Amino acid sequence: MIYIGIGSNLGNRIKNITKAKYFLELDGIKITKSSSYYETLSWPDPNKPKFINIVVQSNTKASPEKLLKIFKSIEKKLGRKKKSKNSPRTCDIDIISYNQKILTGNITIPHKRMHKRNFVLIPLFELNKNWFHPKTNENIKKLIFSLSIKDIRSIKQI
Repeated sequence: MIYIGIGSNLGNRIKNITKAKYFLELDGIKITKSSSYYETLSWPDPNKPKFINIVVQSNTKASPEKLLKIFKSIEKKLGRKKKSKNSPRTCDIDIISYNQKILTGNITIPHKRMHKRNFVLIPLFELNKNWFHPKTNENIKKLIFSLSIKDIRSIKQI
């Protein structure tokens, strides 16, 4: 199973995410499940616009490299501009987990900071309560409980 994170903190955030899902489907990435929408403070600067994030599940056969190309193309279609790291964006699409594989090099899977991010862990838990981190072998509940109370309280399902 492949888990993909989609987020937006510029423009009509929900519409941007809906369009990203539509374009994923057009590119042959069948979405088999989608989490609820979650709103969080922008990271690392909470003064920037809030994010809305979801996680989707797919069983696509596309390689991680192919997925990355598709994601970059969709982000561009939705108006994402090349700016500084962590700057506000209309759309951000990431591979969270790819068939429980561990990859390093051009692409790092699982996403290297996913285990510290409430906006990834909580929607992922909604989709798969038995998911575990392929590198650390920790289950998703343990990862969520390792977040700070502030991180757990600051995420809002919408």
